[in-house]
Amino acid sequence: YIFDTSPCWEWLEGKGACKGVDGKMRSKKQSLFLGAFSEVVMAREKATGKMVAIKCIPKKALKGKETSIENEIAVLRKIKHENIVALEDIYESSNHLYLIMQLVSGGELFDRIVEKGFYTEMDASRLIRQVLDAVNYLHSMGIVHRDLKPENLLYFNPHDESKIMISDFGLSKMEGTGDVMATACGTPGYVAPEVLAQKPYSKAVDCWSIGVIAYILLCGYPPFYDENDSKLFEQILKADYEFDAPYWDDISDSAKDFISCLMEKDPEKRFTCDQALQHPWIAGDTALCKNIHESVSRQMRKNFAKSKWRQAFNATAVIRHMRRLQLGTSFGSNIHSANPSSNTQSRAPAKSQSVDCAPLSLKDCE
Repeated sequence: YIFDTSPCWEWLEGKGACKGVDGKMRSKKQSLFLGAFSEVVMAREKATGKMVAIKCIPKKALKGKETSIENEIAVLRKIKHENIVALEDIYESSNHLYLIMQLVSGGELFDRIVEKGFYTEMDASRLIRQVLDAVNYLHSMGIVHRDLKPENLLYFNPHDESKIMISDFGLSKMEGTGDVMATACGTPGYVAPEVLAQKPYSKAVDCWSIGVIAYILLCGYPPFYDENDSKLFEQILKADYEFDAPYWDDISDSAKDFISCLMEKDPEKRFTCDQALQHPWIAGDTALCKNIHESVSRQMRKNFAKSKWRQAFNATAVIRHMRRLQLGTSFGSNIHSANPSSNTQSRAPAKSQSVDCAPLSLKDCE
């Protein structure tokens, strides 16, 4: 099915600034996303006028990665939830694969928070409740996302009360497929300790990532940070994070307890999504209504500048780096034998610091 000759669809072309993977010219605004292996563009269904997002993937870029895209499609076909970006259709030409996706137009999570003039714990609680509800649904379907992070959380529309949507299932995995999940994948700042320790892991890795996201939503900076990757991994493996003053002084004890339940080092003791949904900070009235926008937005601007936190790296480069640091298969034992005095840096940044978001598995890079 070739979109540029089809009577059913038309590209929304503009005065050319971008040349798409299909050879067509379009404006930068119409090209929603350009990645290493794919491009996402807006299109309109001629018959209905309905707007969609189309992920255009050159087949030549898929060589050797067919399993990854097949897995993403299998997962997307299986799920239907109001807080998950839906796959509406699939078409194929001789040179490209086209995934017709629900168009989500409200922008990215951090951008919206920074743009707000008023932001509270209650707002963060409502956001996390939606994420928990969607991930709980995925887990009930036997699906583990494995790459939950702020840039994969999008607002459905520009309205103030817009719902949040989970996107990007390129690293997701269906349990019960015969393979024990042990592949190092995800984004380092959000990945659970058991993944870095190269141990078999479960859906609990998603719960850890939600805890990291909740932490950032309440202070604006990541719980784990170091310019040296081995020290960053050491912090994560030890679950070595703090609620630093003065950034956390106005945050409720209930919020801190909620985060601690999700960012629990032992996956057996870590809260499940269902347990987290019943926590008073989510289900009760313990989330405070005090405006924390000024502090949180300032830190978000410093720590998550788009040019930094949107970077993506080829998985093999990261794995090679881990081996160079002699982390490899003995990663866990090496970390635990590291000098503890080398990890004294506070994660509350006094200067701009951005986590290098490096996916540890080949995928359509964002």
